[in-house]
Amino acid sequence: MPAPIRRRRLLLGGAASVLAMQAVGLHARSADDGAVAWPRSSQVPGGIARLSLGPAAERPRASEAGVPLLVLGDAIEWTALVGIPLSAVPGERRIDVRGGNAAAPRQLAYSVSPKKYTEQRLKVPPRTVDLSPADQARYERERTHLATVMATFTEAAPPASLQMQVPVPGRRSSSFGLRRIFNGQARNPHSGMDIAAGTGTPVLAPLPGKVIDTGDYFFNGNTVWLDHGGGLLSMYCHLSAIDVRPGDALRTGERLGAVGATGRVTGPHLHWSVMLNRAMVDPALFIEA
Repeated sequence: MPAPIRRRRLLLGGAASVLAMQAVGLHARSADDGAVAWPRSSQVPGGIARLSLGPAAERPRASEAGVPLLVLGDAIEWTALVGIPLSAVPGERRIDVRGGNAAAPRQLAYSVSPKKYTEQRLKVPPRTVDLSPADQARYERERTHLATVMATFTEAAPPASLQMQVPVPGRRSSSFGLRRIFNGQARNPHSGMDIAAGTGTPVLAPLPGKVIDTGDYFFNGNTVWLDHGGGLLSMYCHLSAIDVRPGDALRTGERLGAVGATGRVTGPHLHWSVMLNRAMVDPALFIEA
């Protein structure tokens, strides 16, 4: 047998062995083999796990707790990208995988390491923390609507590269995961990245995407949501202007709005969030350091 053919069979056999090991429940290895891969892997609350699903002629389907996951790759190597919620307890988690070369559904385990995010304790007037009954009712209505937006999952393939362009130039004024404690009352951790910029500064799409929601919300002010495919969404808040409508398809670098100070804020900036399988994840994992 010619050497190249024999070597190819050996390689295929090795890949099949890896898949078989995964099928019996061994921990999934990272799909990063030293090369830069976007988004970067960070298996902590608010981070992203890149899990190898092995080779297969057709794209496998993966989910966690019934929520579909983004699966990228080709017949040589498929990779599941798993957004890890900020509320995740460190330890072992599992995803479910169907299809591919496995005849039966299987599970892959991965581990989440602890991470301590910065805390900020502030004393503020009570009226800035406690909502009036009318404001609370508005917030509840908006939360119900936004839950349907955040559940968006389209089968359309995302861009070939998931490295994002920063949507607006400026200084990072607040990082992902920051927990603020107002008058001794803990609030949810900061679920995005704040970028300081002047009112009217153009906000640009960081990846190709479809506009799936726009609106003026109590906390977020003027807001735009983009769907990048496969459960990867992004959100832009506190805008002074919205220049797009639901259904619009944007290319990387196209304008979607302008920086402002609408909603529950004290000054102009862009709040930028990235969501993967309904979990807010750190936008910094998608951009150059």
